[in-house]
Amino acid sequence: MLQTRGLTRAFSRRTVVDGIDIDVVPGRVTGFVGANGAGKTTTMRMILGVLAATSGDVLWDGLPISVAQRRRIGYMPEERGLYPRMPIAEQLVFLARLYGLTTEDARARALDLLEHFGLADRKDDLLDSLSLGNQQRVQIAASLIHRPDALVLDEPFSGLDPLAVDAMTDLLLREAGDKPLLFSSHQLDLVERLCDDLVILSAGRVVAAGSVEELRGQGPERFRVVLEDDDAAWLRDLRGIAVRDVDGSTALVDLDGVAAPELLASITERSRVGEFARVHQPLSDIYREVA
Repeated sequence: MLQTRGLTRAFSRRTVVDGIDIDVVPGRVTGFVGANGAGKTTTMRMILGVLAATSGDVLWDGLPISVAQRRRIGYMPEERGLYPRMPIAEQLVFLARLYGLTTEDARARALDLLEHFGLADRKDDLLDSLSLGNQQRVQIAASLIHRPDALVLDEPFSGLDPLAVDAMTDLLLREAGDKPLLFSSHQLDLVERLCDDLVILSAGRVVAAGSVEELRGQGPERFRVVLEDDDAAWLRDLRGIAVRDVDGSTALVDLDGVAAPELLASITERSRVGEFARVHQPLSDIYREVA
């Protein structure tokens, strides 16, 4: 398991990361979200050792992480760092050799990753001759080239079209397997689709953390009510609920002091109900409430 405990970074008199505790559990995808300047990239850099922590610890399986263990983490920085005037396969092989792979294994690994992204026929092209989306694919391949023991990815899906997102998602899930995977993203719909666990950062502090199911369950119970041949606006007059939205015969309501069976009974006394269904709170709402 990859963990941080009390991880803090101060620049002069300003603390930008303040006592961060994160658990990145093997076999589970952990999403790291927060506004620009919340401290996500700084935290990731401290995990990798690129930036020294002012205080706190980074742990691997409960012990302080070593230099050798950090080398076993696949890292994709927000500022992409490959060589623009170097053929893509050549630089992937070069990076794999730095991690100790033989030349033969490095070439096979590079071609496998490029094949997955549909770039095998462009293996000899210079990086800067590719589109931005394809450059992004090569960047993620570089973070995976040495078969890392954990993955820390800063905005890996930025700028990708939906097909590229699907290809990258498939590859990450295949490669991560039972390994810790932490990635940051501003695309909350993507985080919701991919992540098992979530850490929300605001002003350098963790303001919410846990499994996606746990975080969704922290808010009020929400139901969608669909009436048959009746306008749902009158639901605003009922006690014990907060009506979030009304659109004709459909309303979205939060329970506020009344149980679901009691609410349903009150509605059916006045109107026929076509649907009464629990609605899970989207991550975007959770994020807005805590960030």
